[in-house]
Amino acid sequence: MARTGDGGERSSLLGGTPLKGRRAACAAVLAVEGLERAAFFGITANLVLYLTSGTFGWGGTQASRACLFFLGASYLLSPVGGWLADVYLGRYGTVVLSFLLYLLVACLLPITATLDGRLSVCGQLPAPSSETAPGTAVGRAGGSPPEQYCAPTIYTGLLLLALGVSSVRANLTSFGADQVRDRGGDATRRFFNWFYWSINIGAVFSLLVVAFIQQNISFLAGYLIPVACLALALLIFLLATPTFITKPPTGSQVSAMIKLALQSCGCSWLAGTGARLSARRWESGDPLPNSGAQPGAPSPEEDLANFQVLARLLPVMLTFIPYWMVYFQMQSTYYLQGLHLHIPSIFQHSQDRASTLQGYTFPDAWLLLANVVVLLALVPLKDHVIDPFLARRRLLPSALKQMALGMFFGLASVLAAGILERERLQYVRRNQTVSQLIGKDLYVAATLPIWWQVPQYLLIGISELFASIPGLEFAYTEAPKSMKGAIMGLFFFISGVGSLLGSGLLTLLSLPARGWMRCPEDYGSINSCSMDNYFFLLAGIQSVTCLLFAWMSRSYESRPPRPGAPHLCTEPEED
Repeated sequence: MARTGDGGERSSLLGGTPLKGRRAACAAVLAVEGLERAAFFGITANLVLYLTSGTFGWGGTQASRACLFFLGASYLLSPVGGWLADVYLGRYGTVVLSFLLYLLVACLLPITATLDGRLSVCGQLPAPSSETAPGTAVGRAGGSPPEQYCAPTIYTGLLLLALGVSSVRANLTSFGADQVRDRGGDATRRFFNWFYWSINIGAVFSLLVVAFIQQNISFLAGYLIPVACLALALLIFLLATPTFITKPPTGSQVSAMIKLALQSCGCSWLAGTGARLSARRWESGDPLPNSGAQPGAPSPEEDLANFQVLARLLPVMLTFIPYWMVYFQMQSTYYLQGLHLHIPSIFQHSQDRASTLQGYTFPDAWLLLANVVVLLALVPLKDHVIDPFLARRRLLPSALKQMALGMFFGLASVLAAGILERERLQYVRRNQTVSQLIGKDLYVAATLPIWWQVPQYLLIGISELFASIPGLEFAYTEAPKSMKGAIMGLFFFISGVGSLLGSGLLTLLSLPARGWMRCPEDYGSINSCSMDNYFFLLAGIQSVTCLLFAWMSRSYESRPPRPGAPHLCTEPEED
């Protein structure tokens, strides 16, 4: 039986040898995260190709919107998992149940990859799509958009899958950090570095193996591997249970934060309200819901202090939204762009055209490896060499300064994508195109090699190193002890907002009235679109946000929170 400490916290059964026990717990969390990310990237890497293939026949922008919807929801729903952990299940229990949901819903993808499975969950393929010429991707030559076959099932499955993914992400991250929380800030920073490294180990396996199988062999085999990864991850987590330090649920502070926000409404509002709240509300003996419902729950005074912290953090986090709009293009429009660049065939024994069409093609999803390899190489270098070198000389930049630098690299990535797309369209207009078979579908691509996408993937990888990893560290370390789950959930929630806003912007630009992303002449292709304008619009938004974030982060670091009232809206106090 694990020993129980103050507040019901359960320490590791290996507590007699704390270093060994902590290493085992951290290793288990990192292994579980790597397997979960392998499953996640195995699901998303070729999702656009899966939906635009002859199996479903969706248009290119339809498939991109579905991918962005899933990516956004998988972050946007993070507070739900955080709330379940805080109120009912604790982080450990929520991770286990979320993995079970994740595993069950992931089985839908291999089911839809078989004909009998599709017929059972989707029904018959619509007649217009079934009349498409053999060897041609469905909907690529029609003048009107194809019906989105199986859309209700696909979107429902993606939503449930996103709920499982988001709950695991929100809780496993902070659960892992809890294992080293008493070792100081340096241990926490290093944990997040290696946590992110394990994410990318999973991504390498998924992109090298799973994406290749999906594109060149079958989606059935390609989607069975993520299911196996999830089953193994859950098994490892359960077997490692005796090594974990766990915390019981302490109640939700959502109602307390909402009540404080409502009571503080109007910015005649907050000037002086902090004092009135503490003096009037708390002394009146009217406790907030759940404030003392469970052992270890924060006091009303702590609720007020936590609200002040949230008021400081929220503006900084909100300015991160455009970065996520850019970041998630990597798995949607960047991928779609790659399908319309010349992709070389590999493992060829002959140079004739017939063998080219029959040979294995370089998986478009492998371009994500440029992003992953940057992180795999730079995370250990940063952790063992760069950060210690700068720390010894007291030059190590704060998490906020690193996040600002990451945002500028993200800007450079989307600018590179826009420039490449403009050049690609020039090739198409000059009829410098080639027909290429990807999976079972034929694409008309510019003769421009796909390798020109490498710079934009490298730049987004570098941006992730400086923006996402310090972002996780910032959210965890700045949050009060009783709000770490909520703040981590908020961080991922804002990531999801960025993805969904990117999806919404793409939908808006696909409207019939002169939308940049509407391609009526060749639906399902982007050769008649103006996707370069979309990239440049994102770059413009990101440029403004970079400057705003740099200013807000400087203000955040130079002005510590005052004890009287939240810094978001309080007017300056007079001396």
